[in-house]
Amino acid sequence: MSRKIYCEVLEKELILPERCERIISFSPAVTEALFMMGLGEKIIGVSAFCVRPPEARKKPILGSYTNVNIDRLLSLKPDLIFTTTGYQRDFASKLSKHFNVYAIALPSTVSAIIATCTEVGLAAGYYDQARDLQKKLLKALNSLEPSNKSLKVYVEIDFGMPVTFGAYSYITDAINLVGHKNIFQDFHREWLEPDSNLLREKDPDVIIYEPKMFKEEGEEEFIEKFSKRGLADLRALREKRYFITPRPYDFLAHHGPSFILEALSWLNKVLASSK
Repeated sequence: MSRKIYCEVLEKELILPERCERIISFSPAVTEALFMMGLGEKIIGVSAFCVRPPEARKKPILGSYTNVNIDRLLSLKPDLIFTTTGYQRDFASKLSKHFNVYAIALPSTVSAIIATCTEVGLAAGYYDQARDLQKKLLKALNSLEPSNKSLKVYVEIDFGMPVTFGAYSYITDAINLVGHKNIFQDFHREWLEPDSNLLREKDPDVIIYEPKMFKEEGEEEFIEKFSKRGLADLRALREKRYFITPRPYDFLAHHGPSFILEALSWLNKVLASSK
């Protein structure tokens, strides 16, 4: 028995089995969501960046975010391939010429993370599992106790260049949910390269820094990096009100279920300690 679903992102109707038994995921967030729904055994391949949970690292690596061997994919005969949008949009469009591809939109809010995690299970045909995960994530979100003292927060992630976040980012949304303000939250962008002069002008109370994925970077390297950009005089650096995210994988940059279950509570805890 087959079913039809429509992928809004790719504007394409897919004809899928009632339950997808052979799934490939090129999205770390999707891979984690599938495992958390108990569907890890249905996954027959992942990208090189799918590292959560540890079991995902045992799956065959079929490519990166945007590169793959089409002939190898054809030999695997997947029922469904998951990608995201943004940097994977062209990749998804290319794959959709040969396979059933479902592209999950990149989330701009914390609630959108929960919605997209649920959407993954629905698209694959596992409705109960999808809704159970949704309930778990909503419960974790509702258990947060936001601060009643708002701090000015600056978040920077190393993507090969320094990147910070504006109004349309789930990271900005997360900072607001735990009771604080991103200093760039009024910029009408998802992300932007930080301007050092503006950063000094805004002078955040707290800095949260995330090194590049797979890179171990300590406090001395972090301070040196900011000093070279002429930012050593920031109050958060002088008063040692800065935090480096847990390593070695993407942490705040990862928008799978663990952002709700782990990153949000970590964010809430470290900011509460900075009052």
